[in-house]
Amino acid sequence: MPTASDQESNLKLTAVDDAPRQIPPPDAAQATVMAILVALCCSHMLNDTMQALIPSIYPLVKKTYGLDFTQVGLITFTFQMTGSIFQPVIGPYTDRRPKPFSLAAGMGITLCGLVLLALAASYPVILVAAALVGVGSAIFHPEASRIARLASGGRHGLAQSLFQVGGNAGSALGPLLAALIIIPHGQRYVLWFSFVALGGIVLLTVVGRWYRNHLSLVKARPPRHAFEGHNLPRGTVVFSIAILLSLVFSKYFYLVSMSSYYTFYLIAKFHLSVQQSQYLLFLFLGSVALGTFVGGPVGDRIGRKRVIWVSILGAAPFTMALPYANLLWTAVLSVVIGLVLSSAFSAIVVYATELVPGRVGLIAGLFFGSAFGMAGIGAAVLGKLADLTSITYVYHVCGYLPLIGLLTGFLPELERRKG
Repeated sequence: MPTASDQESNLKLTAVDDAPRQIPPPDAAQATVMAILVALCCSHMLNDTMQALIPSIYPLVKKTYGLDFTQVGLITFTFQMTGSIFQPVIGPYTDRRPKPFSLAAGMGITLCGLVLLALAASYPVILVAAALVGVGSAIFHPEASRIARLASGGRHGLAQSLFQVGGNAGSALGPLLAALIIIPHGQRYVLWFSFVALGGIVLLTVVGRWYRNHLSLVKARPPRHAFEGHNLPRGTVVFSIAILLSLVFSKYFYLVSMSSYYTFYLIAKFHLSVQQSQYLLFLFLGSVALGTFVGGPVGDRIGRKRVIWVSILGAAPFTMALPYANLLWTAVLSVVIGLVLSSAFSAIVVYATELVPGRVGLIAGLFFGSAFGMAGIGAAVLGKLADLTSITYVYHVCGYLPLIGLLTGFLPELERRKG
């Protein structure tokens, strides 16, 4: 029969045995989570910096190869549509079979596209290079979005915004770096950005190792979803997804008008140099990055639907006023538009994952793919419209796109159903 001292010894041994399984302090856990989120933010910045080089050198390639606006739009169409086609396929696939090192592999494909773009001697080769960059981005976005949610610690809006702001920062840096490095020296200087891709591969390999180590935890414990019990009918969910995709259409059609043709608009209307126009494009894209970062945390606090309302519909007065503004007010309005319009995407993606819980890859692939597709189609359509009319007319038409934000009123109030 065990004595009191034996029982005491057993208790001590049990305590010692249990010690390695104790949950780490919250601060340490949060530090690990934030390290991954920051790594994803930085890798997204590197990825989208390289993406942004393509439209940033349009004035250069347009002059070098004697292209019209339709052909310029087809470059964006090729790049965006490869991303659009592959992302909705990759997302559901990685829902079932996560691939921790696919992010680094995607960055490797982007590296190949950059090298080909730097060495391209004809328009068809430029299209192939753009397609490779699009494939690399298609592999990157769904899996990176899933890792961001895994590392969010329940603060999904913050995680998605931090992930997105890296991409928007990269989109802003691309034109600035192109103006400083590529435009003055020529197309071959795109090769310098291969070092950016190599840095991204190293960073994403580290993220991939973290993700691989956490996959067993995800499989062992099903994730908790904030609105798993929303009890919405299937038809309502499908209708809501369709509305969200319509909002993505309005947002990205307008954004591609800025990213692909804003420099041409500034050159034509205000007679700026290519470098001056790139600086103003950087100003616009910088405001997009800032607005993206604000949208997610605000959505965590006040609700995604309210953020979507303000972001999409709230941009309408400014987009409609832009074509009538002088140079100073064009710069001011572009910053306001970037801040307001950009805050929607993080809220849209998180709202959609709450509508369809447990399918992060599917939702990320669908919405990132739709964003790429809308931007690609928009670039081609708006380029053709500019050839048929004028570049200024494009902005008169696009100014009305944010009015589609009125559809937000038909979205269900998920926050009220939280239980």
